[in-house]
Amino acid sequence: MQLRHLRYFVKIVEAGSFSRAAALIPVAQPALSQQIAALEEELGVTLLHRSARGARPTAAGAAFYAEAASILSRMERIPQIVRSLGGEVQGVVRVGMSSTLASFLAGVLMEKCRVALPRISLRFSSDASGQLGSRIRDSSLDLALVFEDEPFTGFERKPLFRQRLFLVSPRRAGRRPAGLRFEQLAGMPLILPAHPNITRGLLDRLFTQAGIVPQVVAETEVFSGMLSAVQAGIGNTILPLGDFSGVPGAMVWAVLIEPPVYLTATLIASNEVPLAPPAEAVRMLLSDFVMQQVQDRGLAGAEPLAS
Repeated sequence: MQLRHLRYFVKIVEAGSFSRAAALIPVAQPALSQQIAALEEELGVTLLHRSARGARPTAAGAAFYAEAASILSRMERIPQIVRSLGGEVQGVVRVGMSSTLASFLAGVLMEKCRVALPRISLRFSSDASGQLGSRIRDSSLDLALVFEDEPFTGFERKPLFRQRLFLVSPRRAGRRPAGLRFEQLAGMPLILPAHPNITRGLLDRLFTQAGIVPQVVAETEVFSGMLSAVQAGIGNTILPLGDFSGVPGAMVWAVLIEPPVYLTATLIASNEVPLAPPAEAVRMLLSDFVMQQVQDRGLAGAEPLAS
């Protein structure tokens, strides 16, 4: 087994097919297929389910992918560690952020990092919080800013602030209500995240406790999709965000849900693989930056947590 086998296999899993992986590496597809077949023969297991729709890992393949991705990630960090010992930190840092947080933090964070850490390049990803946690585990991300309901286990965690949930509706004539009781959600058409999702899991638990069967008219994982559906008049959504002034064209208003329902914005990293100096520098900058945003901008529904 050689490092190229690990790289090829990881790329196939991430691309979802041999043909897409071959175009990205680039390696001729027949040669790529031969390399993976030889790897499976050496290991004595089938690593990929192959079909006309693409390739996906078997149970053994998923385990192999996690280990291979971790090994490749550690190898990528070696030059960063060595170069950083000689002076200013430099390298690539892979940062993930929940799509809701990214809607108002991503751009200013990247600019802040460009100015404060000019020799560090950010690779930025936006996804649901649960998926970001999985990517920390498989070493395809260094850091992630996520929303938690219950604390994520198996990570180094730094809770930053608590964020209340809001009902987000199309903007209407008249005065915006000051608040809305959770029970009033019964019968409202709702656009909610699809399972599995941190916010959806919390809401489903609260719906059950309140004896409410929610009227879910659409599901989407992406913040922009929820907002678009609300503005199209399909229904309302529930988000940990109460200020849309920084979202271009957002003709919506947000109403606090009573009694308060909270998620916790938390910065997570692996508790098994130490961060390389560039990632550690970004973690410190990101933590300070987010807390400054919460305190200086007075984000609606946000409550800073003690350091």
